[in-house]
Amino acid sequence: MKKYDLVVIGAGPSGYAAAMRAVDFKKKVLLIEKKRVGGAGVTNGALSSKTWWEISRETSTLNRHLKRFNLETPEVNFQEIKAEVGRAVEERKALLYDHMELLEQSNFAELLEYRSGCAKLLSEHEIEITSAGEKDIVYTDYIVLATGSRPRKLPNIPIDEKIILTSDGIEQMDDFPESMVILGAGVIGCEFATIFSGFGKTKVNLIDKGDRILPFEDDDVVSVIERNMENNGVHIHRNSRLIRMDIIDGQVEYELEYNDGSKKIYHVEKALVSVGRVPNYENLWDEGAVDVALTNRGIEDTDTQTSVPNIYAVGDITADIALVNVGELEGRYAVEKMFGEPKRKLVYENISTIMFLNPEVAGVGLNEIQARERKVAYKVVTLDYSCIPRAIAKRNTQGFIKLLVTDDAHMKILGMRVVGNHASSAIQAVALLISMDKGIEELAECVHPHPSITEGIQECVRMLLGKSMFKPDALKGKLSCKSFCNGEYADILF
Repeated sequence: MKKYDLVVIGAGPSGYAAAMRAVDFKKKVLLIEKKRVGGAGVTNGALSSKTWWEISRETSTLNRHLKRFNLETPEVNFQEIKAEVGRAVEERKALLYDHMELLEQSNFAELLEYRSGCAKLLSEHEIEITSAGEKDIVYTDYIVLATGSRPRKLPNIPIDEKIILTSDGIEQMDDFPESMVILGAGVIGCEFATIFSGFGKTKVNLIDKGDRILPFEDDDVVSVIERNMENNGVHIHRNSRLIRMDIIDGQVEYELEYNDGSKKIYHVEKALVSVGRVPNYENLWDEGAVDVALTNRGIEDTDTQTSVPNIYAVGDITADIALVNVGELEGRYAVEKMFGEPKRKLVYENISTIMFLNPEVAGVGLNEIQARERKVAYKVVTLDYSCIPRAIAKRNTQGFIKLLVTDDAHMKILGMRVVGNHASSAIQAVALLISMDKGIEELAECVHPHPSITEGIQECVRMLLGKSMFKPDALKGKLSCKSFCNGEYADILF
């Protein structure tokens, strides 16, 4: 029986990161993948959907500029776009495979082994691998479970991945549908609504059980996204509940009931069900083989360690945040916990996120909804993109920067949201300060590149310190500086 220091099951972002971190510790690692290296994060998740988004955004921008000069817009070919997305996916997968092959030819040749097959835990140290009909058993000191997640399916909806799809079925389409309904107004649903409406070929309906999309985000963020969606032809079914969804004569018929009790039937060509994801832990072990605790959201873990001390779980398979960057962070942390001593605790407060909408939304730390739920008194400063030279130069000043700090003399950063062009490039410095538990002084006197969106963050900080170039009292509607305490806002006067 072959022996390893660590066996990693799943070669998606979190599993791949765990395996490579173990190589750093000079440990003998076996990485097992059932389907595709890179997992859903590459093939039909983050990378592929964001490639769709980038092409959609460029198409929409090009069409807008051409119309400005009364020029004809080009025809958009679905197959060409799908092929380009496929090339992006294959490029990333090839890099991951090539990296492992080159490692096998280097000084790490004795440390890393990759095998394609299905893995099953026979005990807390023994793993059975099935590949091409043959079975093999290996022994390992430690195990990392990183088998990811899949789109959630609803039992009363006949999902066939042809007419009624999940995100896994997008690449199976042959052409842009003339019409589409999206069930689920969370991040993934809103991103696909943005993508398909951006190409200008599909009439998109979005089912939202509440009175607004993205219920976890602040009103000012949501209002910009909703306005752009609707201006781009997206119809939002607000305050609606799906009664049924069926395939009739090769198309989708769905019935909604609204909060006022009224009902209505709609017909569209395709439907996309986007109601979250579920962890892939079925068939990883037979009952009684290992005693890994489960919850209704995934494998239960404490800082990546499961109820079985030598078995760790990372990425979407756990009940933690299901993001690629979080999964990679957890994968590395788990290995450091096994073979070393992590230099810092695993925390999620400074995780940077991006929502690929129109415009993009980047965030880190708390928003106002979360601060109020925690009953935190805070100061909030907002600066409109029209005050930022880079946004003016790009001829797109839609958006804003919003910064939250503690309502005390220290003014430690609680969180930030940026809505607009280059939003993601503006977030990381603030994430670092949150992780360091620092105040805002460090940002006030940084010399930012000019022109850049990050200059807007500096102006926000200077407003809080009472030394901004633009004064909120003079540019009301573009700047604001307030405090929030006991359920009420108050202007901050200097």
